[in-house]
Amino acid sequence: MRTRSRPMRNPLVEASVQRRRALIGFILAFMGLMVLAARFAYLQVVSYEEFHTRSEANRIKARPIVPARGLIYDRNGRLLADNIPAYRLDAVREDIGDLDEMVARLREVIELSDEDAAAFIAASRARRAFQPVTVKLRLSEAEVARFAVDRHRFPGVDVVPYLNRRYPYGDLFAHVIGYVGRIDSADLARVDAARYSGATHIGKAGVERTYEGRLHGQVGIEQVEVNAEGRVLRVVGREPAHAGQDLYLTIDADLQQSVVDAFDGQHGAAVVLDPRNGEVLAMVSLPSYDPNPFVSGIGRLAYASLLDNVSRPLFNRALQGGYEPGSTLKPFVAMAGLDTGLRTPRDTTFSSGAFRLPGHEREYRDWRRGGHGHVNLNEAMAQSVNTYFFQLAVDLGIERFSAYMARFGFGEPTGIDLQGEASGVLPTPQWKRIARNQPWFPGETVIAGIGQGFWVVTPLQLVQATAMLANGGMRVKPHLLRASQSGFDVPPVLESMPAPGAPVVDHPEHLTAVAESMVAVLHGPTGTARGVMAQFDLDYRIAGKTGTAQRITRRTDASLDVSVLPFDQRHNALFIAFAPVEAPRVAVMVVVEHGGSGSSVAAPVALRIIDAWLRKNPA
Repeated sequence: MRTRSRPMRNPLVEASVQRRRALIGFILAFMGLMVLAARFAYLQVVSYEEFHTRSEANRIKARPIVPARGLIYDRNGRLLADNIPAYRLDAVREDIGDLDEMVARLREVIELSDEDAAAFIAASRARRAFQPVTVKLRLSEAEVARFAVDRHRFPGVDVVPYLNRRYPYGDLFAHVIGYVGRIDSADLARVDAARYSGATHIGKAGVERTYEGRLHGQVGIEQVEVNAEGRVLRVVGREPAHAGQDLYLTIDADLQQSVVDAFDGQHGAAVVLDPRNGEVLAMVSLPSYDPNPFVSGIGRLAYASLLDNVSRPLFNRALQGGYEPGSTLKPFVAMAGLDTGLRTPRDTTFSSGAFRLPGHEREYRDWRRGGHGHVNLNEAMAQSVNTYFFQLAVDLGIERFSAYMARFGFGEPTGIDLQGEASGVLPTPQWKRIARNQPWFPGETVIAGIGQGFWVVTPLQLVQATAMLANGGMRVKPHLLRASQSGFDVPPVLESMPAPGAPVVDHPEHLTAVAESMVAVLHGPTGTARGVMAQFDLDYRIAGKTGTAQRITRRTDASLDVSVLPFDQRHNALFIAFAPVEAPRVAVMVVVEHGGSGSSVAAPVALRIIDAWLRKNPA
């Protein structure tokens, strides 16, 4: 049997093949190493800064430190707005994934209303993906505990301690201090977003909004090291936040309460001013509301109940309320007559009970049937004789009349440090042409002289004008901020007072004559408020003026008993005053809505307020 022969092996050839294979392998390995070296050089040298930054960003997280909001005190250091510890739930959208799905899972752990969920989703989409957004405020201890157990299920969501705003006096200062609320897209559009990084609240109304820039403070930054799950391992760097300034207001808490007590449940407004410098000692609008529910987000039903309330508790009557001044305007009309030389204090006007313009049949009535006879300034003011002021307004003419009234600030905001102040209406032919597209009629000048017709004033305007009667004719700007404090280790610093304007009167001596005529309103034998004054045991004199702003018109000579009218048709009762007459330290304006009579309803309120302040602050 033939056997197959095996080829002979050639060691030289095999060695040559092995060398070639080894060389190819070496070249491939070398090329691979070169690629790796090039990549390593690119990562470690060329792109070092970029990838180092990325690596640090994964390891180090920057968290904003929200500054403590400044506190608010009254003039005596009583705390009106403070901060209390609380917990909230924050989420970062870029770490969450599907928002709706995350919200659904969160509801298994914490109580989350539809309103809270909708607000969170809307805020998340309005902010940048890396910025934390609050899911819910004021977590209960039980909710904090439940979330801690399931924390691993919610990457990008965490419980954050914070300071929650609180208003210890509730509704007493609601229209002065206002409130803070959750930041929305409209707020973000008007502020520096970087300064509010991590912040959840912003001033929405009152002092909280006006002085937001001072109260908010400066945000800080905390750098923390986290693991792959996002848990904080340690703090590696910190730039502390700077708390907002503490503010001291001109308001006196005791006087504010005294004003509310003086109203005894009636609706209206009152403003108490120091006529020497414009400090607002008290400012009340009734009814009021509790601002605390607004801090964490008031529910729709609760908010709707406030909006639908016919008494309008959210409406700041002192700042925005528009009222006919009625007879409270008469002291200013008297000043116009004296300053222009049309009247002297001794000049008399005859009141027959009805006033007619020459060539006109319409009668404009005095409140007393048959009139008051011949009256000079003192008696005209004491008895509130309409005819005296009808005739004076006609003699002045509407142009001169309105120009003089403008000196006292009517028709323009006072400039108080609150937002939303109304301007009122100073009636002029120009205003009527623009507002009504109608000419001015002579009869409108007549009723303008007693504060009726187109007149609209705010309580703030009227008390500012009253202060000018008291302080020698100087225009002072009402203001609420008295002092500020930056840190616990420094004392409060008094704010600079707004400089008084130029005198608004041409002859200051005429102010004495008008003040004495206002004294006769309360202390004179014929004064409209003499009966009320008899109820008070005072050792100082008060200058005041009653006012009754009609809400319906009398069309007959019959007497009108306002007590039988429906409540919403009853006249507004007004009163202005300052005291002590010789050296005034307080000016007050009171309006009682639907009160009926300024002398019997508004005057007692004002006198209680004045006495409360002067007894607490004797000369």
